Amino acid sequence: MTIELQIIGAALRSIADEMGAVLIRSAFSANIKERRDCSTALFDRQGRMIAQAEHIPVHLGAMPDAVAAVRVHDPGPDDVFILNDPFAGGTHLPDITLVTRTRLGFAVTRAHHADVGGIEPGSLPAGSRRLDEEGVVIPPTRLDESTLDALVARMRNPEERRGDLRAQLAAHRLAHRRLEELCERRGDPRVEAATDALLAYSERRVRSAIERLPDGRYEAADALEAAGGGELELRAAVIVRGDELAIDFSGTAAQHDGNLNCPLAVTRSACYFVVRCLTDPDVPASGGAFAPVTVTAPEGSLVNARPPAAVAAGNVETSSRIVDLLFAAFGLAVDVPAQGQGTMNNLTLGNDRFTYYETVGGGQGACPDADGPSAVHVAMSNTLSTPAEALELSYPLRVERHELRLGSGGAGRNRGGDGVVREVRVLEPCRLSLIGERRRRRPQGVHGGEPGAPARDLLNGEELPGKLTRSLEAGDLVRVETPGGGGFGRVHSGH
Repeated sequence: MTIELQIIGAALRSIADEMGAVLIRSAFSANIKERRDCSTALFDRQGRMIAQAEHIPVHLGAMPDAVAAVRVHDPGPDDVFILNDPFAGGTHLPDITLVTRTRLGFAVTRAHHADVGGIEPGSLPAGSRRLDEEGVVIPPTRLDESTLDALVARMRNPEERRGDLRAQLAAHRLAHRRLEELCERRGDPRVEAATDALLAYSERRVRSAIERLPDGRYEAADALEAAGGGELELRAAVIVRGDELAIDFSGTAAQHDGNLNCPLAVTRSACYFVVRCLTDPDVPASGGAFAPVTVTAPEGSLVNARPPAAVAAGNVETSSRIVDLLFAAFGLAVDVPAQGQGTMNNLTLGNDRFTYYETVGGGQGACPDADGPSAVHVAMSNTLSTPAEALELSYPLRVERHELRLGSGGAGRNRGGDGVVREVRVLEPCRLSLIGERRRRRPQGVHGGEPGAPARDLLNGEELPGKLTRSLEAGDLVRVETPGGGGFGRVHSGH
């Protein structure tokens, strides 16, 4: 890579990073400004990602579908497009995406909004069966003030929604200004040539890493815990052939009448994340890195759902299980970590006055050469925990406990990371929605390592199912105990 290419590549990545900083610092809701549940990226005119900030994997891998959905509408230089439709470039409804034109192509922001309407506060009902129950569905739409007013009027806490959307718009204005400055300094032809070279460079590095994997077909199966009992099977085959890699989900269960379904864009996100982890984690993140990877899934399956399927949990929970599934398949060819918590432990509280959403970290699986980290947001998440002080200042909630769940990591030559215990007391009547996995199926160890502890959810000391929506009274105490990661290697006697 030439010096000039490194300079332009770093400039593009810094623009994406600065977009994220503007969005986070300008946002109104704790979910964005504290948890940083948002992502930013830049694309060229052909809709290829050329730079991204290191934000949320499930957001970033699905962004190309959003740009493709907007490009169909031939956006003008001053147009702002908004969307959240999972079947037209989105992930799940709370993730609202803005797409604008730039001098080089497109700028994109995606942020998880604390409410977008629907039958429950927070727009993550545990029992939704249709997409329209989960909130306002926004196909790719030109955004102006009247459209913005009409949309936020259909959501709870409309002024907070308006503030977060304007924070996204501020990030886009920053992107436009910085890209203009870059092109004026370097010249459009040189910058555009550099973007092509960066895409090709990332592709070469990933192809080289895939070539080092043993050719073959590697298969694995796992399952999701359906609400009310029962399981939904996921199956994947990873085919490595030379410098290309194909992932096929044939045999996966059909989409169901709950909300663990996910669109193909989310499935691709999980696949890209795993491939990046196992090939060249330090490669500049761009569309070129994903060019050698093909993902196929039966239409109408759990991992390639069709409308009007509900998808609230698919984006957060099914994507996490796809990661576990693919690591298990690759584990037949190369060493991989033990399973991590494999869930985001989604906790949503709210009423007509406030809505609060968080995910809770847990244990990561142990590696061949190290114990698993504890209390982290792993795999398809990459968010922070909401500080207790910020939560209590903004909402009628009190954090009474936030600590390590000691001993929850699986034993092994290297131990799995420990999960988290988080207790939140509600100070006024509200609704609770819980969506979590690994309540029945424990995160597995590898090479003789022990599994991590499964998660538990409790209300006033009484155990709850992992997927539930119900009413709470003032004074009720919600407790979430998150899974530990699996151990790596057998424990030898005397250790």
